[in-house]
Amino acid sequence: MRVLIAGIGNIFQGDDAFGVEVAQRLARRPLPDGVQAVDFGIRGYDLAYAVMEERDCTILVDAVPRGGAPGTLYVIEPDLTGLDQPDDVSAHAMNPLNVFRLVKAMGGSWSRVLLLGCEPGDLGSEEEGKMGLTDAVAAAVDQAVILAESLVGDLLAGRKAWS
Repeated sequence: MRVLIAGIGNIFQGDDAFGVEVAQRLARRPLPDGVQAVDFGIRGYDLAYAVMEERDCTILVDAVPRGGAPGTLYVIEPDLTGLDQPDDVSAHAMNPLNVFRLVKAMGGSWSRVLLLGCEPGDLGSEEEGKMGLTDAVAAAVDQAVILAESLVGDLLAGRKAWS
């Protein structure tokens, strides 16, 4: 089984760096054969090409505003059907949906995708240049690492422990 854990986010926008931090921590840990953790930051094109590689699952790790308390973790299996052409391709921003639109536009495809998200407290702005996670999101990073490893374990064992 081949699994990509893709951390995405902008380190200059506060809690948007959540996915980057989780991927960096996972990359320093021993992972099962076939499992790779990569910090993609805001490199949407790099992520698009990585998604098109043959693998069984891609786990995106990102800040995901859903209205919960900051630091709340979510596991989501997004519906990626019916995507059209990219509507905003930028070298300085990362919109995960546009990454999958780009993959589709290039004639590529992907396998299962899961999103391990964290409710942000403060996303700041690029103009502010706010680096660093809020306390609630920083506290969720270790939990997210454990959750990512659990998801990988479930995938390797053929279990589905998420909804």
